Amino acid sequence: MSALQTSSSDVPTLLVKIFGKDRPGITAGLFDTLAAFSVDVVDIEQVVTRGRMVLCALVTEPPTGMEGELRSTVHSWAESMKMQAEIISGIGDNRPRGLGRSLVTVLGHPLTAEATAAVAAKITKAGGNIDRIFRLAKYPVTAVEFAVSGVETEPLRTALVTDAAALGVDVAVVDAGLYRRAQRLVVMDVDSTLIQDEVIELFAAHAGCEAEVAEVTASAMRGELDFEQSLHARVALLAGLDASVVDKVRAEVRLTPGARTLIRTLKRLGYQVGVVSGGFTQVTDDLQERLGLDFAQANTLEIVDGRLTGRVTGEIVDRAGKARLLRRFAAEAGVPLSQTVAIGDGANDLDMLNAAGLGVAFNAKPVVREAAHTAVNVPFLDTVLYLLGITREEVEAAETHDEQ
Repeated sequence: MSALQTSSSDVPTLLVKIFGKDRPGITAGLFDTLAAFSVDVVDIEQVVTRGRMVLCALVTEPPTGMEGELRSTVHSWAESMKMQAEIISGIGDNRPRGLGRSLVTVLGHPLTAEATAAVAAKITKAGGNIDRIFRLAKYPVTAVEFAVSGVETEPLRTALVTDAAALGVDVAVVDAGLYRRAQRLVVMDVDSTLIQDEVIELFAAHAGCEAEVAEVTASAMRGELDFEQSLHARVALLAGLDASVVDKVRAEVRLTPGARTLIRTLKRLGYQVGVVSGGFTQVTDDLQERLGLDFAQANTLEIVDGRLTGRVTGEIVDRAGKARLLRRFAAEAGVPLSQTVAIGDGANDLDMLNAAGLGVAFNAKPVVREAAHTAVNVPFLDTVLYLLGITREEVEAAETHDEQ
């Protein structure tokens, strides 16, 4: 029976640190060396940065009288591998982590030392301790994840997200429980989120009233106008357009950079993906087919005798409607609402963002950034993946699989 099985945290331990140029065989070589001294492994950490390795092994103290030989043997082995070694005596394992476990994702383009220092200081001030730091991605943004303990998620989120924009970074704070990687439904807005355009403005350009429609759209997205009233007012300006304009608008739609990567990766990892839009089914149905979306819902332009009537048919997808559809999609997907992710940019997305387990404001208007759980202010939609703990390596693996 090992020492770990017969005693508690009072077991004498050795922290063995190996550092130097990374190469194959270092980890195996160290533990082959330690195996001769009948020690048990308590903990292991290994980090490689720009080809330099730091390998830490916390092991139980060897049998009486063998510690000196262990130290000498490890140092000799390290020297033979052109590495350096440090061995520190102590008692027990790492101290217990504090209650409250959160994962803090920080996105920077670039990620500056000043911003990193500010985030770390805010974590400390909020009562948290940084247990681990891990890089999720180096492009198109730098994304790092802090594992934090000692403070509950909500107060930590409040402390960090408020000033993130001023620091030039995006910060997301989520609970570190099992649900983090079990968020299985992602629902996003379409106009200025999944795509770069406002669809009604594309239609308006063909009707010769783009500027007028754009001004009403901007006011609605800022929350200055009732969405349903603004929708009817804008659609009325399209009356008389030939229905052939639908195909032209579909061809003009531009996906947001990273949109295909986001959806392809989520689908590859088993997520379900949907869209809800204050725009029109004439476009969202096409996007659903092209991108393989599981759910799609929008308003429908009425077409009679081959021309747009200037009216919409059916239930209006407005601010409340988007939240209602998120709940409906979640129920159909068999996913608890707490395990959903919503992404949007406008005031009419707010109810949906707040209803979801994680609401992400994507290049959003100020009123939306202030109310959402987190904000992403870089022009790459696939950066949302990092907020879910998905690394760039996993993204590339999904892309490689789909190409095969």
